Amino acid sequence: MLRCNMTQLSQNLRLGLEDLLGELRYARRIDDLGRLAAISYCDVRRWARLAGKEGLAERAAEIVTECPHPSRASFLVDVDRLIDEMERALSRDDAELSTLHS
Repeated sequence: MLRCNMTQLSQNLRLGLEDLLGELRYARRIDDLGRLAAISYCDVRRWARLAGKEGLAERAAEIVTECPHPSRASFLVDVDRLIDEMERALSRDDAELSTLHS
């Protein structure tokens, strides 16, 4: 029962991560800075805390709350780094799932 619940939680976190990545990639593609900021600060931060990834949660918040970015480009660089970190988390999850099923 416990393993079933943990697997379900892990699956829900994974699906949430995939959804967030999709939203971030779309907002990035259309250069919607407001949407990128909102998703980063609200949604990514919330997901990261649920997943126990406090470092990711802090970086997502810093993108919005730290000193103003000197340029649009520097904001987008920070968003790209956040997306890369989330993609690595997804890749690690894939690797963990494949070892469980082996």
